[in-house]
Amino acid sequence: MVYLRNSLSSGNAHVQFQLGDSPSVAVAGSFGLSLPAPPPPLRLQRLTPTFTRPVLVTAPTGDDRLFVVEQDGDIEIVKDGAHTGRFLRLSVTSGGERGLLGLAFHPDYASNGKFYVNYTIGSETRISEFRVSATPDVADPGSERILLRITQPYSNHNGGMLLFDQDGYLLIALGDGGSAGDPGNRAQNPSNLLGKILRIDVDRTSSGRQYAIPSDNPYAGGGGAPEVWIRGVRNPWRIAYDRGNLFVADVGQGQREEVTVLPRDLQRGANLGWRTWEGTHCHAGPCSTSGFAFPQVEYTHSEGCSITGGFVYRGMEIPGLQGTYFFGDFCGGWIRSFRFENGVASPVKWQTDLGTVPQLSSFGQDGKGELYVTSLDGRVWKIVR
Repeated sequence: MVYLRNSLSSGNAHVQFQLGDSPSVAVAGSFGLSLPAPPPPLRLQRLTPTFTRPVLVTAPTGDDRLFVVEQDGDIEIVKDGAHTGRFLRLSVTSGGERGLLGLAFHPDYASNGKFYVNYTIGSETRISEFRVSATPDVADPGSERILLRITQPYSNHNGGMLLFDQDGYLLIALGDGGSAGDPGNRAQNPSNLLGKILRIDVDRTSSGRQYAIPSDNPYAGGGGAPEVWIRGVRNPWRIAYDRGNLFVADVGQGQREEVTVLPRDLQRGANLGWRTWEGTHCHAGPCSTSGFAFPQVEYTHSEGCSITGGFVYRGMEIPGLQGTYFFGDFCGGWIRSFRFENGVASPVKWQTDLGTVPQLSSFGQDGKGELYVTSLDGRVWKIVR
């Protein structure tokens, strides 16, 4: 397994190779990698509107509109480069790491009009379902169906991402509850929803819940909270799903930022290590490697301080980017990418640097697979050639 550690140039990379199953016996060095042919030059093309603390850009599959999620509780619509109006306004508790944090459209949105939001109100995270109104560009604010209420002991590490997997189940990324160092070791407790990626069936209800539990969830039959799909994450602010692979970008404590890619057959019950492991750094012993999934990509805090996960490019406008996963760092403002094939993450170096984005809050993906970048300063860009 290869851990990409530093920025790439001239076809070379500083990498760390893992020997066996223990990061503690890794041997570090500089090696010349044979990189794939670089894609066309890239640049960031700014969208004309300025938003209020945008944290996500998304859209239903095939839709021509962009839905821009603002941390303060609004979802705005952009079409053909112009702001066309507000889709929904929510009352949220905003500031710091709280607010309206996630939006996902149901796979059958075109026929059922359902979408899902992740937001904080008071001391809880709320996962809710809404429906579009009779007017396609306006949601019905009275249609809220609350699926989950999760108490947050602190104001930080709320996670925020929502997405649907290939089985049509909703994945919910939740941080460890906050403070520093996960003082309650919540991420490792299978009975606690914090520090987890949950997986629920929003199309059915069961056992007094507003949702059902997929039968193949690891604790569906007991031994932990039945909603839990993956545990051991600190603050998975942004995750992505692409052709069966789950990309988990987890914000680190004081040492490492990481991306772990889990193929479909390795997701069920996976343990990403926190708080025992922070990437491949032993955070709180005993630091056995048994039973943990380690990242394919990580970097130290000499290069950044808070990873911002992105998406895999599946658009049609830049064919050379097909299958490329983008990510960045909130503090460093830089953007990097890799391709994941056969269990290995291979770096991609562009012919033109995308520069730095201040307060890089998130990436976005439109209904046709094109990618976007957002900044808390209000700007949104599209990645173009």
